[in-house]
Amino acid sequence: MGAFAAKPVAENVYWVGAVDWAVRDFHGYNTERGTTYNAYLIKAETITLIDTVKQGFRDEMFARISSICDPTEIDVIVSNHAEPDHSGELAETIRDIEPSVVYASKNGKKALQEYFGIGEQITPVEEGQTVDLGAMSLVFAETRMCHWPDSMVSYCPEAKLLFSQDAFGMHLASFERFADEIDAGVLHYEAAKYYANILMPLSHFVAKSLEKLGGLGLNTEIVAPDHGPIWRQDIEKVIHWYAGWANPKRTSSVIVVYDTMWQSTETMARAVSEGLGDAGAHPTVMALSGTHRSDVATKLLNAGGLVVGAPTLNNEIFPRVADTLTYVKGLRPTGLIGAAFGSFGWSGESVKKLSEFLDAMQVDVVQEPVTSRYAPNGDVFDQCFALGQTVGKRVVQAYG
Repeated sequence: MGAFAAKPVAENVYWVGAVDWAVRDFHGYNTERGTTYNAYLIKAETITLIDTVKQGFRDEMFARISSICDPTEIDVIVSNHAEPDHSGELAETIRDIEPSVVYASKNGKKALQEYFGIGEQITPVEEGQTVDLGAMSLVFAETRMCHWPDSMVSYCPEAKLLFSQDAFGMHLASFERFADEIDAGVLHYEAAKYYANILMPLSHFVAKSLEKLGGLGLNTEIVAPDHGPIWRQDIEKVIHWYAGWANPKRTSSVIVVYDTMWQSTETMARAVSEGLGDAGAHPTVMALSGTHRSDVATKLLNAGGLVVGAPTLNNEIFPRVADTLTYVKGLRPTGLIGAAFGSFGWSGESVKKLSEFLDAMQVDVVQEPVTSRYAPNGDVFDQCFALGQTVGKRVVQAYG
């Protein structure tokens, strides 16, 4: 057996993907544990490859395929998703393998044409279409906007296996291929982080896709996503997680996000957190000098409140706070209760602009912002404490 061998997933189904131990940024969020680009081989009478890998990982994928069969024996390729982390090597793979047919959704054909110029080589499939592979088969179902318009999943009834594309996945590099081999806390955190940073703004579509897949009555025993470990036990657990995140049940947790120049805003944040705790809420204080924007997004997945603080720099919001709010705004968390605070020297525009961000995010702002010129004094700390109390009481009332 060579260095890169295929891993059995089910009878006649193998993982032939690649592990990226080094990647630390994906779509703007911090992939601190790396990721995998999962591809799968079905060794039926018609040998079939499900997805490919990111550009630069082709040799690893081909080595794993070669441990099972000659890659040129592959007759069918299925592209569940056109994004480059799954289709970056698709054009080269088609060139080298020369399969009889390459399947994708109708939107997938368009996307593959526009991205890679290979649309003419793609055969679009219909919703619910079944492809016979000889003793095994695949059924296709579109999952549009989970998370691109072309997204679809493929189900193999003989293996009771759902190739779920980006759904139910996570960015987690590991030698272990199955979720039951990995620490449960790591699984939940990385699955939540993936959902928060990729799928949160698409929760409506996620809910619709879950309803669709449930209505198909699939007898699924294995869920094989395109990132992270494969689910072969307790798959109802990750499905339950997705259902909860798509329709979040918010909690009495309040996230206090801030950055600081000379510790004025920092001490204000601490006073706010004291008020939150006094009101019965559960504050988490996140200093952006050591916290990535993607970790803030993850905390907001089920939080009930968001309080933001920033000093003014050059008449603007302090940069890391502006960056984080721009990022979080695009993820469109719903149902948050919050307020703003900040410090300044001689102009003080940041707090007004923080409030505008919160309004644009449809945060229910329940308290006028608190500001401090230069170093905060006892009166300012009292105002920050009261701000925390007000937000905390409202969050506990709504979600406690």
